[in-house]
Amino acid sequence: MKRRSFLSMCAAAGATLWLPRAFGAQAAAPGGSMNRGYGNLLILVELKGGNDGLNTVIPFADPTYYQLRKNIGIKREQAIQLDERTALHPSLQPLMPLWQSQQLAIVQGVSYAQPNLSHFRSIEIWDTASRSDQYLREGWLTRAFAQAPVPAGFAADGVVIGSAEMGPLANGARAIALVNPAQFVKASHLVTPVSLHERNPELAHILDVENDIVKAADRLRPTQAQAQLKTVFPGGAFGSSIKTAMQVLAAGDAPQEAPLGGTSQGQPKSGQGVAVIRLTLNGFDTHQNQSGQQAALLKQLAEGFASMKSALVELGRWNETLVMTYAEFGRRPRENQSNGTDHGTVAPHFVMGGRVRGGLYGVPPVLARLDGNGNLPVGVDFQQLYATVLGPWWGLDASAILQQRFEPLPLLRV
Repeated sequence: MKRRSFLSMCAAAGATLWLPRAFGAQAAAPGGSMNRGYGNLLILVELKGGNDGLNTVIPFADPTYYQLRKNIGIKREQAIQLDERTALHPSLQPLMPLWQSQQLAIVQGVSYAQPNLSHFRSIEIWDTASRSDQYLREGWLTRAFAQAPVPAGFAADGVVIGSAEMGPLANGARAIALVNPAQFVKASHLVTPVSLHERNPELAHILDVENDIVKAADRLRPTQAQAQLKTVFPGGAFGSSIKTAMQVLAAGDAPQEAPLGGTSQGQPKSGQGVAVIRLTLNGFDTHQNQSGQQAALLKQLAEGFASMKSALVELGRWNETLVMTYAEFGRRPRENQSNGTDHGTVAPHFVMGGRVRGGLYGVPPVLARLDGNGNLPVGVDFQQLYATVLGPWWGLDASAILQQRFEPLPLLRV
């Protein structure tokens, strides 16, 4: 990847950078410490469309599972057994080294009270960390960065790769969106004439924002040496997104000659680029012929996670990175007539990292206790995952950001 490739990506993708506030020093929550600050990276992976949890983390010991899924159920002899009642989809075999080293946690039964089964509304609830009857404008990460800004040496709050939607970084965060990181075109710095500020201040402001886009992307573009990661990444759009994310980290960790807003003195050793990266894996809305489609998607996810772990180790960032999946909802326990599954409620989610306390968490599915709509009841509120990030991982005041107290999950090692 050439030196100017990252900047080119931004131009090709229509990169977006929101700058609603000045750079500032990071604030820690009471009792928090700077070693739990934004030097700890968060990587969010959206499973867009709503992944089928029961064929991902399989309750193979429950005979009701096979009664509900006579055609699409994963055969017991094919599943990867984790314990006496739980197994993984066979496509998730690349995750087993992480599981065996206890660096992969699986949180079961995740959803929220009174779940909404609309794609648009439910992902809005997840992105804004709101109740099902509450409408919030800002993403939950936007609120976090408003309360505790990232250090001045960071190029941006976050980078969104593979999606035009800002999601949890919407409406306020300084975030760069790379919709199609595989495309490259040339771009140059934009200059705003002084007289334009007087003649048309609105246009001048837009050009100033565009200049900031270029400057932030320029801070993160990898040099040839930094781009030459030894890790082999899987093919496809998701593999390309992961490779781009790792190149962003490689560039962000490089010494900065003149960090935006001051010198590098007092900044974390790593994490000079961004605090958050969000990736998207599309295609999980499996209403028809689910088996082959989901198997391919889970294979991409597992191989991507394995390569991501290797790259993070190579970059020296594995112990300072938390990777977490999320989606708008799960699927119904009973298969439909098209050998697929329809919109449901709960789903399991994966959390991995060098400081993750691996194992099974949450509430396993009890298929004999479905609600009146044929769905599983909520076991873990998704905002407990967010509280784990905001509190134990970053040292922030999670209750103030989430507007309610949620108990963090014991997923992290001290």
